[in-house]
Order: sequence, then C-alpha cells, then structure tokens
Amino acid sequence: MNQARKFFLLTCLYACQGLPYGFFTQSLPVIMRENNATLTQIGLAYLLLLPWAGKFLWAPLVDEYGSTRIGRRKTWLFATQTLSVLLLCTLGLFGNLDGDGDYRILFFLFAALNFLAATQDIATDGIAVNLLNTDERGIGNGIQVAGYRLGMIVGGAFLLAQFSFFGWSGSFFFMAAVLTLWTLPLVSWREPPPDPKVDTRHFWVIFTHLWRQPGFPVWLAMIAFFKVGEAMSTAMLSPYFKDQGLAIDEIAVVLGGYGFTGGLIGSLVGGFAVLWLGRIRAVVLLGVAQIGGVALYLGMAGGWLPAETTPWLVAIEHGTSGMVTTALFTVMMDVCQKETASSDYTLQASAVVIATGFAKAGAGRVADLWGYQTNFTTALVLCTVGVLWFAIQAPRLLDGQGQLRR
Repeated sequence: MNQARKFFLLTCLYACQGLPYGFFTQSLPVIMRENNATLTQIGLAYLLLLPWAGKFLWAPLVDEYGSTRIGRRKTWLFATQTLSVLLLCTLGLFGNLDGDGDYRILFFLFAALNFLAATQDIATDGIAVNLLNTDERGIGNGIQVAGYRLGMIVGGAFLLAQFSFFGWSGSFFFMAAVLTLWTLPLVSWREPPPDPKVDTRHFWVIFTHLWRQPGFPVWLAMIAFFKVGEAMSTAMLSPYFKDQGLAIDEIAVVLGGYGFTGGLIGSLVGGFAVLWLGRIRAVVLLGVAQIGGVALYLGMAGGWLPAETTPWLVAIEHGTSGMVTTALFTVMMDVCQKETASSDYTLQASAVVIATGFAKAGAGRVADLWGYQTNFTTALVLCTVGVLWFAIQAPRLLDGQGQLRR
C-alpha cells in the first residue's frame, strides 16, 4: 500500500472518532450552559468519556478475534462504524431535548456512542502501528492527530455554528451521513493476514505482557500525567467564553475557526518536528511550548492580555497542543509490539484518557469554587510538572529505538 493511501485511510478513520467527540466536548457544554447548567455539571459530563478510559479492558479481544477473510481489525471497524451510524440516527429521532435541560437520555446514548468509538479506536491504532514504517510514524501520527481534529472541527465548531439551522435532529443525521462517507475508504483496503510465524496470543497474555516489562508502570504513569494540565485548561474554555458574553456562533469561530485550525496545523508540524528533533527531544521541547500556550489562557482570564487577541491565543495553544500530542503518540507507538499493537497502544492511550478525564471533571469544580483564573493557574502548574517529569525520566526508561529498556 503506497504512502498516500496509508495516510488517507488513517485520516478518515481518525476523523470518524473526532466527529462525535467534537460535538460532545465543544458543542454540548455551550448548549448546557445556555440551559443554565452549572460548571460542576458540565465538568462531570466529561465522565461520560469513561469508555475511552476503560477500553484497554477489551482491547485484547480486538487483537485475538475477528474474521481472517475480512481482516481481524477490519471486522471490528465495520461493526463499530455501522452501529455508530445507527446510534446517531437514533439520537436524531429520539434524542431531541431542546430547552428542557434533561440530558439523561442524551448522556446514556452518548455513553454508548463513546463505547463504539473507543472500540473503533482500538482497531484503528492497531492498524496504524502495523501500517506505518518506523520512519513514517512521525508524519503518520501528525496525520492521526490532524484527522482527529478535523473530525472535531466538523462535529464541534461547524455544528455549533450551524446549530440554529440543523437543530438537535439535523445535527445527528448530519454526523451519521459524514461518518458513513468517511468510512468508505475502508471498503477497498485489504488487511494483511496475521504473521503465521508468531504464536497465537491469548487474552491474558495480551493483557499482561507489557506490565511485565521493566519500567512500564512508571512510563504509564508519566504519560498519563503529561497532558493533565492542558486538559484542565481546555475543559473550561467553552463555558468561560459563554460567561464572557460571547454568542454561540462567536464561540464556534474562536474554538473551531481559530482553535481547531491551529491544532490541525500544529499536529502536522509536530510530525516533522519528530523527524528533525528525535522522539524524546521533540516531546520535551514541544511540551515547553505547550506550557507557554496554557500560560496564555491564564493571561486571558487575568485580564492581562487584550480581549481582541483571544482568538489568536486559542489558536496558539491548540497549535502547541497538537504538536506535542503528535510527538507523544509517536513515542507511545514505538513502545508497542506489532502482533499486540491494538492492546499495547490502547493501554497507554487509556491511561492518558483516565487522567485527562478526571482533570476535566475536576476543572469544573475548581472553576465553580474559585474561578476561572485559579483553574488556569492550577493547569499551568500541572503542565509544567508533567513536562519536567518526562524530561528527567524518559531517557532512563527508553532506548535509542523508543523501546523500554530491558
């Protein structure tokens, strides 16, 4: 498979994951705030992302089972994509909750949608590890993060800006149609069969083999903590802008037009930075840039920066986040073994999601009790600690090929 087709396929698959996630994390908080939800309620809503946190529990099933004729991981992709489209249509038909402030049905259905998207992510990550050569992983992860952010732009900023036109039902039907379109490149892709020389893995072996490697628990804790500060800062952006008096379409322009575009560009730049700087150096240096991006939010909330610069501050922070995320994901991919790639990568990604999910939930409580400025200050401190920890510990844990030292 040529490089262009690899990158196009991965872009579409990761965009599929970002589509509902963008609506859930960017559009829904603004809509909830419109219906007088508290910041604590908005923060707790992020706990519906728990399927992304727990996906490592069923990731070995994706590595072990699936049709050999269709392809093990391709089987899972078709199943999850089809069910996701059906669920979005269900939301369009029965999830209309305009104006009543009752989000129970919507949250239940979104939890199911997150479960399907998380399972799709397991299979896609396994495909990416096997599809990309070592020298392609920097750019490939840039494509991965950029594709995901493209999906978030469509599901978040675009649908938020057009919400008055689409409404609840139209938004979900639109996402179902786009999800179907982005799944089409999967049809013509043929998944290579498993390597017959590799012994068959079983659930418990797949589930535990990484834990037996020296230094892995420390590595897992370190990468989980790395994005906590940045997640805490971005979790409260939508309600912050709403409380500052911005209209929904203005928030869509700031977060989508500026923020996600900055993040998309940053993701691609991060892929080249990995090639230029090397894995660990890229994570550290781009992590320092991310600290600067979070500091801009503190300056914004503290009134120390002109209000008219806000869109550009968001673009810069999202850009630094995209760059460092690409670099971090590349190192995480290097740690994986090909035959258990879905499980290996998912375990690491789940640790990141767990940590950032609780950070986002806690951000709402901190902002409710002590204000936005305290939330951004806390985020800045945590972000700095995460980068310092990685800079000190990563060279001790990884060898020159990005593998855990034996």
